[in-house]
Amino acid sequence: MIGLIMFFVALFLLLAGYPVAFTFGGIAVVFAIIYGFTSGEFETISDAWSMFSFMPFRIYSIMENTVLMAVPLFIFMGIVLQKTQLAEQLLESMGRLFGTMRGGLAVSTILVGALLAASTGVVGASVVAMGVISLPVMLKYGYNKPLACGAICGAGTLGQIIPPSIILIILGDVLGIPVGDLFQAAVIPGLMLVGVYIVYVLGVAYAKPQLAPAIPFEHREQESVGKQYLTALVAVVPPLLLIIVVLGSIFAGIATPTESSALGGVGAIVLSIVYGKFSWRLIYESSLETVKITAMVFAILLGATAFSMVFTYTGGDIIVEEFLLQLPGEKWGFLIFSMVIILLLGFFIDFVEISFIVVPILAPIAETLGISMLWFAILIAMNLQTSFLTPPFGFSLFYLKGVAPPGLRTIDIYRGVVPFIFMQVAIVISILIFPHLYGLD
Repeated sequence: MIGLIMFFVALFLLLAGYPVAFTFGGIAVVFAIIYGFTSGEFETISDAWSMFSFMPFRIYSIMENTVLMAVPLFIFMGIVLQKTQLAEQLLESMGRLFGTMRGGLAVSTILVGALLAASTGVVGASVVAMGVISLPVMLKYGYNKPLACGAICGAGTLGQIIPPSIILIILGDVLGIPVGDLFQAAVIPGLMLVGVYIVYVLGVAYAKPQLAPAIPFEHREQESVGKQYLTALVAVVPPLLLIIVVLGSIFAGIATPTESSALGGVGAIVLSIVYGKFSWRLIYESSLETVKITAMVFAILLGATAFSMVFTYTGGDIIVEEFLLQLPGEKWGFLIFSMVIILLLGFFIDFVEISFIVVPILAPIAETLGISMLWFAILIAMNLQTSFLTPPFGFSLFYLKGVAPPGLRTIDIYRGVVPFIFMQVAIVISILIFPHLYGLD
């Protein structure tokens, strides 16, 4: 039972706010020593350290992993595009294009969120950019506060499921699935989620026009319709070309995800030149932020590696496996239970922590039950996306609150994301029940 106690102690410390990487690593060391002395395997402290003699080999295998090389490259691509103010240009042009229809600003926000997801994949940057630009405009023209907040938070989290996504790369490595296959499998669920968001917004706008009114033409720039379309086209085409280069090269089999991530980094620099934002300072600052974020992700990975090693050594994985294999309904019981657990954990801890700690425990059981790992990975990815929206610790909620106007209350954001959480859960259920509709059977 020491392994299970270790898991819950780590969960408690994470909820208490301790750093993730050090929590995992520290808990692994402490419980390795406790287990060794209580089981009689260790006689001295030096014997305890012998358990970690293979850690250097595990660390070296992480360093040699070519799949994980795509993580810093895609992060770099997203940060460069964030600094070129891509989101601002897309939001302004799409807002002018769709503003005259009911709910048009919210629809344009969702579409821009999808484009940003496929080009930058940086959830925080997307939410902040749309919160700074789109939210004040929607509030100015009488949009319902919860609806405006929900649209921004929901659209901002699309970077979790629409490729290229960091979480898909991590899941591909953890589950041993080719990342290219994961990217292809995630396209239809991602687009389905975008469609459901838009249908919901339009439904609300037409059922209750006062919640999402159209912007009168005279309040906007006096442009012809043709000029509006041209402006929108100029803003949309460059990121679309980048998306085609990055994802098209993977789907066509021309490049691996790691190679395409390098193409994405170069493409982001080219776009910064096109937008007139390029400078050596831009490259330096983007590289520095990339190193910081990458270091955080890999520090968590190293801590999680030590944690999972001790968890397995203490027999915790066997107890969990026996419990899950005895659930009623076999495969379906396991899938429902694991999705509920991941959803509940997403209320409190980050997707990276769930990916590195919970998923490796569930993966062998899924294989034992004959579950398609591609299907399982997409279910997890969709579920983890919800963790960005769920109160009280959903990161999108914090990002938006940080840039929201003073009059916007936290409760408005919470109320706004609830329908979008239900929509995401509905898509997860549809993937679970009808995998063939998404090409995952």
